[in-house]
Amino acid sequence: MNKYLAELLGTFWLVFGGCGSAIFAAAFPELGIGFAGVALAFGLTVLTGAYAFGHISGGHFNPAVSIGLWAGQRFDGKDLLPYLAAQVIGAILAAFVLFLIAQGQTGFMGTGAFASNGYAELSPGKYGLLSALMIEVVLTAFFLIVIMGATDKRAPAGFAPIAIGLALTLIHLISIPVTNTSVNPARSTGVALFAETEALRQLWLFWLAPIAGAVIGSLIYKFVAQSKTTS
Repeated sequence: MNKYLAELLGTFWLVFGGCGSAIFAAAFPELGIGFAGVALAFGLTVLTGAYAFGHISGGHFNPAVSIGLWAGQRFDGKDLLPYLAAQVIGAILAAFVLFLIAQGQTGFMGTGAFASNGYAELSPGKYGLLSALMIEVVLTAFFLIVIMGATDKRAPAGFAPIAIGLALTLIHLISIPVTNTSVNPARSTGVALFAETEALRQLWLFWLAPIAGAVIGSLIYKFVAQSKTTS
């Protein structure tokens, strides 16, 4: 149970820190951290969470990562469903705590988008479905490539969380204007439950695209790594 609890806590930390920065700090008058600050916040949650829990559970904090690592034969399938359940529960709990905090503001008028993901009218830059699908697939694929490369036994030991955290920061810098950045179905699910938009109706894309991208990325890395080994 320790590894499942670690995944729950790590995913809670990712959603609470990343989405919390978007909800409370991104557009704060005069001192708002903006897109760059939110991108850094997501990267820092993964970096610190991986150092805190990586030695217990592997530090996935993301259903797409777990599925991608399973597809790349880096993760035991018997733990896949419990990991996914723990991650989704952690994300929902974090979103619920953020919701409770948000209600404490004087003149609270509702949650609005609540850092949820979306396309078309729900996209920060009003990008359509195809753009959202493409960017989520491509970025999640490269996220898995970075994760598998950084955790490869031939990679320098101890630096994987840094590479993974910086990769997630870069991913957000690229894609916040397009989808508000998912690459993580649990993160998308948690906040969508509390958003006052049609985020739940668009949630299917933020499960489908990250999972497809993760599988593609893991298979690409596996092919490249095996080619290197045999060359």
